[in-house]
Amino acid sequence: MILSTFGAPALAQPGTPDVLIRLDERQMRAGAFELGRPEPESGPSEITLPGAVVVPPMQLRVIAAPAAGLLETLTVAPDEPVRRGQPVAQLRSTELVEAQRLFLQAVTAHDLAAEKLRRDEQLHRERVIAERRLITTRAEAIAAASALDERTQMLVLLGMGDPAVEELRQTRRIQPTLAVRSPVDGVVLTRGATAGERVAQAAPLLTIGDLHALWVNVQVPISRVPALEPGARVLIPAQGAEGTVLRIGRTADAPTQSVTAVAQITNGTEALRPGQAVTVAMELRRNGAPQFRVPAGAVVRHRERSWVFIRTPEGFRARPVTVLNETAQFTSLTGELSPSDQIATRGILALLGELSDGDAS
Repeated sequence: MILSTFGAPALAQPGTPDVLIRLDERQMRAGAFELGRPEPESGPSEITLPGAVVVPPMQLRVIAAPAAGLLETLTVAPDEPVRRGQPVAQLRSTELVEAQRLFLQAVTAHDLAAEKLRRDEQLHRERVIAERRLITTRAEAIAAASALDERTQMLVLLGMGDPAVEELRQTRRIQPTLAVRSPVDGVVLTRGATAGERVAQAAPLLTIGDLHALWVNVQVPISRVPALEPGARVLIPAQGAEGTVLRIGRTADAPTQSVTAVAQITNGTEALRPGQAVTVAMELRRNGAPQFRVPAGAVVRHRERSWVFIRTPEGFRARPVTVLNETAQFTSLTGELSPSDQIATRGILALLGELSDGDAS
């Protein structure tokens, strides 16, 4: 376990000087220190963290009731794939009947206004009527056309497509029911209503999601955030899925002191399910500095920084390092180290106490 005076993760800051801890032979014997050497690491390092699979918000579509009425049937179930234009529900609505009646009324008024305009234009050419009457007739025709367009758009908002509207105009036959269709390809995630229920206008009926690409929300400890970057590779080994880091959050969760990183998964999504808990391996940034692996107990936290203790003839020298990854056994880090350095792996509490005492003096 990595020790800390504050109990919070820390990173070395550029320009932080070493701190010399002088120990005589008696103190060295009393400390029972054990020493080890940092092992060079090569290749990109990674960190393993828990995550949760979610559907990207732009890939979610909520199908709502276009009008208030009786939901006669729901033709799809959760987890069922649907195609664009596929009927997913049947709705019986008096609002739909009224909208169709007003539409037909607007069609009649438009046709009458158009006929009146045609007749008055003929009469005006024959100098039978005054121009003022023609102007009035034209205004009435424009108003009738606008009213018809408004009623047409109302039917479209209620879910009637252009072919259905044209059929209503030709046959003048009012339909009391409406087939609610899926606007996209996807999978039914949730149902918000049941057959036989009366629903209000805009009440959610179904939620459909496009699952070709998914997100994974990963809770990253604040100490690991500087080593992450957008575009880094992400693997979900158990499911064989992979993707990249999309973005890294700018706010921290107060109780856990973690930041949410969003990974976009594009390969292997068929093995993932929204809401599933997964273990994610995230690639860490390579900054070009030498990278080493040391025993986990060789690193301490102090003054919001990470430190290791290097053996010197005078005692030990506390040197700041940047922690990249931590496991129960080892810590990966970068810093001004070399494979020939001897670092303390046991007796850390005594050295940490000396380091703290040096701050207080």
